Order: sequence, then C-alpha cells, then structure tokens
Amino acid sequence: MTTAYWMILVAGLLPYWATVTSKWRRDYSNAAPRANVDRLKPHNQRAYWAQLNGFEAFPLFAAAVIIAHLARAPQASVDALAVAFVGLRVAYTLAYFYDKPALRSVVWFGGLLCVIGLFVVAA
Repeated sequence: MTTAYWMILVAGLLPYWATVTSKWRRDYSNAAPRANVDRLKPHNQRAYWAQLNGFEAFPLFAAAVIIAHLARAPQASVDALAVAFVGLRVAYTLAYFYDKPALRSVVWFGGLLCVIGLFVVAA
C-alpha cells in the first residue's frame, strides 16, 4: 500500500480527534449530542466546527488520491501531495482549536491546492 493510500486513512480518522476534543467536558450527554452545540464553550464549539470541516474536506481528497493512482501519476508526487494535505489538515485543526482564523484560512487553501495538485499530476 502506498503512502498516499495511508494518508487517506489518516485523513479519514483525523476529524475524530476534533470530535473527542469537542465532547471532552463534564456536562456532555450522548443522549442528544447535537442538541447543545450552540451552548458549547468556545473551544469545544471550534473543535466541533473543525470536525465538520474535516468530514467535508475528506471526500474530494480521497477521490483525488484514488484518481491519481488509477491514472498512474508519478508516485512520489502523489505521496508528497497526500502527506502535505494531511499535515495541512492537522495545522488547520490546531488553528481552529486556538482561534486563529486568518491562519486557518491560509492553511485551508493550502490543503485545497494539494487536492487540485493531485488532479493535475493525474492529468
């Protein structure tokens, strides 16, 4: 299995880090986990939003990696772009946790460029 394929697994699991962070509080109730999102503390709310964005970003990334493999794109480029995407998603999540919106936007755009790059190397 290639490094890029492993990065699909990592990227797919990464949002759960934010899930745990958003629910890590004493008053959390699993009976209605989405009912109290608006009443979360700011740190927990940002973690929740990071989780949602992670799940939103994942499908296009996974598709890009798979398409790049099917198109027999240069493996070193595919691996590098996939690793960069995951690294940027970690940075994005941390920027969300620590309330750094400008940094978060720049890092998000970098991740998007990695996905576009995967399609370009597959072309």
